[in-house]
Amino acid sequence: MLDDNDDIHPLFHGAPSTTEFKKLRKRIVRYTREAIEQYGMVERDAKWLVCLSGGKDSYTLLAVLYELKWRGLLPVELLACNLDQGQPGFPSTVLPAFLEKMEVPHRVEYQDTYSVVVDKVPQGRTYCALCSRLRRGNLYRIAREEGCSAVVLGHHRDDILETFFMNLFHGGRLATMPPKLVNEEGDLFVYRPLAHVAEADCEKFAHAMNYPIIPCDLCGSQDGLQRQQVKQILDGWEKNSPGRRQVMFRALMNARPSHLLDPKLFDFAGLQTDPRKERENYPDIPQLR
Repeated sequence: MLDDNDDIHPLFHGAPSTTEFKKLRKRIVRYTREAIEQYGMVERDAKWLVCLSGGKDSYTLLAVLYELKWRGLLPVELLACNLDQGQPGFPSTVLPAFLEKMEVPHRVEYQDTYSVVVDKVPQGRTYCALCSRLRRGNLYRIAREEGCSAVVLGHHRDDILETFFMNLFHGGRLATMPPKLVNEEGDLFVYRPLAHVAEADCEKFAHAMNYPIIPCDLCGSQDGLQRQQVKQILDGWEKNSPGRRQVMFRALMNARPSHLLDPKLFDFAGLQTDPRKERENYPDIPQLR
């Protein structure tokens, strides 16, 4: 894709011309394309609901999907969507103005789920679990109303790693956010095309493009979260051993059920040795009758 003004989507107007930024952009596009292909996300002529929170990750998601579409590598229709959940101080005009300027088809929906969460969650507890469930339910509804086959989220590699360790430390299970799943109702896909992309790359990209980033802590319930604690642990590991995050992420793609302990995934009880091999290795041992 050429970057002259006549052959570029408005999302990329003003992109830095530095070699460093071009490498960053190319890396994000490559990793996103790999995830889309590896996990079979594309259905030709499908329509995706691309969810925007106004954070660095969702801006990066929107931009890279439009770049792939611009290149002819993503044959789907994109509809951007922002769900305004009524958080105090949320700048409700920022995203609509941005999307209008960028000529991106979009839908902005207002649902005051914040008041519901504040009413239901006991004082001192975090809002995130209930808030995310309410948000997800509304996004599924909007996707159905708009005729979309998939809800597309901006979770990146580090989100996936953090979720894995949260489940490991606090949930007692080996699980994380998969790049592709079907919702509980069975009528919508949920995609995470940035699954292979590092959070640091999203941050560098969104800031370099000067996108109007909305802070993620408006609800005031972020301090002391389990996710923040896990993030600090991973940051420490990465500092002591650069590249550790990527190694751990690759491990999630290289699971060996026979070397874990879950009998639902591997038939340990039915595991048998080969008596022919035993006699080859130990020919002097008589066969028991």
